Amino acid sequence: MARKERPLEGDDGPLLRFAAALRRLRHEAGSPPYRDLAHRAHYSVATLSGAASGRRLPSLDVTLSYVRACGGDPQEWERRWHAVALELRALPSAGASRAQAGDPREEPCPKSPAGPLRGPYVGLAAFRTEDADLFFGRERLVEDILTTLSRNRAVALVGASGAGKSSLLRAGLLPRLNRDEPRRPVRLLTPGPRPGERLKNALAARPESGSAELVLVVDQFEEVFTVCTDSDERARFIAALVEEAERPGSGCRVVLGVRADFYAHCTRHVPLVAILRDAQVVVGPMSAAELRRAVVEPARRSGLTVEGALQATLVAHAHGQVGILPLLSHALLETWRRRRGAALTLDGFHAAGGFEGALAQSAERLHSSLTDHQQRLAQQMFVHLVALGEGTEDTKRPVSRTEFGQDADTATVLAKATALRLLTLDDGRVELTHEALIRAWPRLRGWLTDDRERLRTHRQLSDAARAWESLGRDPGALYRGARLASARDLVTSRRVVLAPVESAFVDAGTAAEAAARNSARRRARRLRHLVALLAVLVVVAAIATVDARRAEDEVTRQRNDAVAQNLADTATELVNTDPGLAVQMGLTAYRLARTAKTRDALLSTLMTSVRAHGKEVLAVAYRPDGRQMATASGDHTARLWRVHGTGRPVATATLRGHGDDVRAVVYRPDGRMLASGSADGSVRVWDTAIPSRPSLLVSFTAGREGGLRSLAYSPDGRGLATAGGDGSVRLWDVARPSAPVLLTRVTGHRDTVRSVAFSPNGRTLASVGEDGALRLTDITHPRRPEPLATLDAHDTGAFSVTFSPDGRTLATAGGGRTPVRLWNVTDPGHPTLLVGLSGHTDVVGSVVFSPDGRTLASASDDRTVRVWGVGRPAHPTALTTLTGHITAVGSVAFSPDGTVLASGGFDGTLRLAGTNPARVIDDACAHAGPRVTRAQWSARLPYVAYAPPCG
Repeated sequence: MARKERPLEGDDGPLLRFAAALRRLRHEAGSPPYRDLAHRAHYSVATLSGAASGRRLPSLDVTLSYVRACGGDPQEWERRWHAVALELRALPSAGASRAQAGDPREEPCPKSPAGPLRGPYVGLAAFRTEDADLFFGRERLVEDILTTLSRNRAVALVGASGAGKSSLLRAGLLPRLNRDEPRRPVRLLTPGPRPGERLKNALAARPESGSAELVLVVDQFEEVFTVCTDSDERARFIAALVEEAERPGSGCRVVLGVRADFYAHCTRHVPLVAILRDAQVVVGPMSAAELRRAVVEPARRSGLTVEGALQATLVAHAHGQVGILPLLSHALLETWRRRRGAALTLDGFHAAGGFEGALAQSAERLHSSLTDHQQRLAQQMFVHLVALGEGTEDTKRPVSRTEFGQDADTATVLAKATALRLLTLDDGRVELTHEALIRAWPRLRGWLTDDRERLRTHRQLSDAARAWESLGRDPGALYRGARLASARDLVTSRRVVLAPVESAFVDAGTAAEAAARNSARRRARRLRHLVALLAVLVVVAAIATVDARRAEDEVTRQRNDAVAQNLADTATELVNTDPGLAVQMGLTAYRLARTAKTRDALLSTLMTSVRAHGKEVLAVAYRPDGRQMATASGDHTARLWRVHGTGRPVATATLRGHGDDVRAVVYRPDGRMLASGSADGSVRVWDTAIPSRPSLLVSFTAGREGGLRSLAYSPDGRGLATAGGDGSVRLWDVARPSAPVLLTRVTGHRDTVRSVAFSPNGRTLASVGEDGALRLTDITHPRRPEPLATLDAHDTGAFSVTFSPDGRTLATAGGGRTPVRLWNVTDPGHPTLLVGLSGHTDVVGSVVFSPDGRTLASASDDRTVRVWGVGRPAHPTALTTLTGHITAVGSVAFSPDGTVLASGGFDGTLRLAGTNPARVIDDACAHAGPRVTRAQWSARLPYVAYAPPCG
């Protein structure tokens, strides 16, 4: 029998209330033993029981693991945790509150014995003097400060918010001064609301005549402008401080830590001008070598190692980023908590949520600390700082500080947001510290979605209205149901101005809906007469036992269908927040009702997902041997990955050098080389024989106007086609990869060429463009291309083209009611349309055939990937619809053996899905994580007996 928990003792404070609530949650989950919870949560028994002891506030990670193990709502408990942490920090004794809340660096780590372990990283907080043994990477800057201080009586250390000034002063400069001989007395102060009084107290420690000088370090000097509201006291403090440093025989030197966005404030005070002019040390971003030292050395000092792939990832993310250091430190702390033995791994970093996880927690802490009015201001502020993408990922938007109000509430929001490193203030501008916040903070995504849905709805309405007009106002093209309701909401919101054709389209849809309702009423009246007759027949039928049983079975089936459909929706919603639970909900839905919807939902939950790039993934490609793949991104890089089936891909190298978005990657047919093409017009060819050490063979320009959009190798690998914004396709001889030779330009398109493909025999080149045209060209003699056929393939632009492996069928993708179209190109001079595929609700940007040619995949801006059976091209069938990407899907590719389908999204993720549904479903429980709890089950399936799909 499990030992009874010790009663909670002490005053009824926030800690005891929080512990009591945790205990209630465990009781409601059936009071599982802590040993069972430890198995589910991956924390020790002592750690989990201590979380509910009421002696101290557990870490957020421990709390959420406890909650998930008991089947609670993690989002609700995260809000509770932040509220209690804020309440504890407001207690009269700062020391007590820190002890109760727990230093984030002294937390038990998963699967380790209980008891505090000091981590090698300090998290979001600034380094303290006692953390000096963990502070690395700023040694050169410390020497610069000391050198400048030796030549001047006062020094100004200037840097942007989040650049690490406080850490540099407290953990870098102060310990170094304390080690000097003769040892110099050091006093550290922050101005606060009464800076004069604090200065007086600090100077009371002045050394006796003849002894070493006092070094007075004023951290967060900007507080004289933000916290001190008395302008006279501010002026007296500044004058006294500078005078004390410069007065002969004063025995005092001064170091000021100044935030860069307060530089102008400082220049308004004459005593500070000379210091800023003659004795200024600037804190900029760390170099790559300094970042690597800051990451590796603290771990090494603690007997730990940092995996090489993790080092490369961290340095790549943080290099050149202003304000990134606190986020880096926090990500490292969370990775340490998930270390594997004595190693910090890339998997641990991803499990901790990377940089984004730290951002989300900080953002919620900010939001919960604000008043209702301040929360509304914060919403307006953060949304204002985001530029909504049009076909690209949202980006941060620097804004002048003057664009926000000057009232106290606005100042409070800004101050708290910068203190948590969510915002950076520099040079009079405000901006998000990192664009990852846009992706990582669900609340901000929700704010943006409100506007985004309105904009997306309007764009879809415009396209539909134009198509309706072009079809002679065909009633079959009108909106109905939910789409019509959304369009009417758009009209009544008065937040957009509709064009005349759009208004007419909505009015016609509304009239058609009213007519349909009237027709339905007439049918209902007829049905009522039939029902009276059928009622008699039902009574007779109910007498028969067999028929009664069948009726009962039908009711059960219909109930299961309804529950399963709802549960399938729940599973897809959980994919990005709780993948293991999503798999189990999807599997349960599929077992309740084996429908296409439940199958698709389950397959979507079983996709492997990795954060591939910091911005949108624009292209994906497999190496012909299937062991490596490449991704291209709007972050100006391409990346190589080691892959094995649907297992988690491992990044092996990042390819840099392009000056703009990398829009295309393609492997040479022998797999030894990769070509990448960019919006800057450049093509770079890489030797990828050793995936971890790719080498650049050549870089050349293939057209600057509009940049490159597509690349394709010829089947023999000796030719390369490049296409882009100038409306032409260039053919290159790349038999010598390091010395490409331009053979010819194929012209004819009236706008940007978006995609190009060689036929399997290498004799025909297909191209599609934003002019909607499909052009087929005979390139049997590459220097003398001959046009074969030109077709208007898509009314609203064509964006992708691909040949089937046998060369008899061509697929194109674009916009319109049938965004995917199949063509018979057995005779390339006379191509004919076979069929248009409908189902996608937005533009399709990528199509690809499977290696056996029996399957086609399409990726769309509607955030889905659809798979079609095309064994009989004239009679295709819809097979699967995969969801999971939270924004548009930009590219799709089959593995060479056809068993995996890869997709790259504008959300920056790479997703891998198995193509054999039966085999994937059979292996589902291997991906399910901890078994679904009774509480989780009853919350979602209250009318179905508890039957976890995975043991």
